Amino acid sequence: MIDVTSLTKRFGETLAVDDLSFRVEPARVTGFLGPNGAGKTTTMRAVLGLVRPTSGSATVLGRRFRDLDEPAHRVGAVLEATSFHPGRSGRNHLRVIATEAGIPFARVEDVLALVELQDAARRRTGGYSLGMRQRLALAAALLGDPEVLVLDEPANGLDPAGVRWLRDMLRTLAERGRTILVSSHILSEVEMIADEIVIIHHGRFVASGTTQELVARASGGVRVRSPDAAALRELLAAGGAEVAETDGTLVVTGMPQDAVGELAAANGIVLHELAAERASLEQAFFELTEGTP
Repeated sequence: MIDVTSLTKRFGETLAVDDLSFRVEPARVTGFLGPNGAGKTTTMRAVLGLVRPTSGSATVLGRRFRDLDEPAHRVGAVLEATSFHPGRSGRNHLRVIATEAGIPFARVEDVLALVELQDAARRRTGGYSLGMRQRLALAAALLGDPEVLVLDEPANGLDPAGVRWLRDMLRTLAERGRTILVSSHILSEVEMIADEIVIIHHGRFVASGTTQELVARASGGVRVRSPDAAALRELLAAGGAEVAETDGTLVVTGMPQDAVGELAAANGIVLHELAAERASLEQAFFELTEGTP
């Protein structure tokens, strides 16, 4: 649905995106991750035809965005939540967009309800909070009931209830066949909603895969508690494991859970706890990007 192939973009002497390639599959939520300045927004703008690649290509639905028929019905986007006339109401903002795209005004009321802005629809957008502006931007993206959504930091400014609402809505849209590319700094939320992950750094591809695959690559370790912690720590270190201690709990890496338990049993060491530490997407993200030049 989105195909980025050898995409490179320079702004003067600055190389924002460097020979980047990845694909976004249909009816999936794909998380697009990278540190600040990694090139995520530039890549999304290239997909949407707002940036001309220096080389390579970025297509959506098999074509350049500018070549799409009825683009509002094919692709919806949220790149920033500030492009509103401050004196215009939320409803009228959407009506202007609907008029330009030939979309009936009835659809405006549908998306206002979808993003839960009915009560604020008559208010001027200049008085909207950041979270309300994010919801209005998302309503505008959904006006044409598009097949593809490209969302850059859509959770920015949302309170915890709003973040959960956004998560549920994106999952529902994907289940109904929509394809979603979403960037976010809230990695715990991305882990909950994304089917696939693409990670970039310094404008270059770092890794991609399902959320489960990337988390599995991170070192979660084994958590151990014992009244003979000092003796156990020496045995683990002698066996080649790395051991850290926090509040009386040993965190072991480099040795599987079963081997830790067998080592303790063979040496008569009592264990009060032995559990695998589950890695997180956040941990995988930092392990993959911190060593990237």
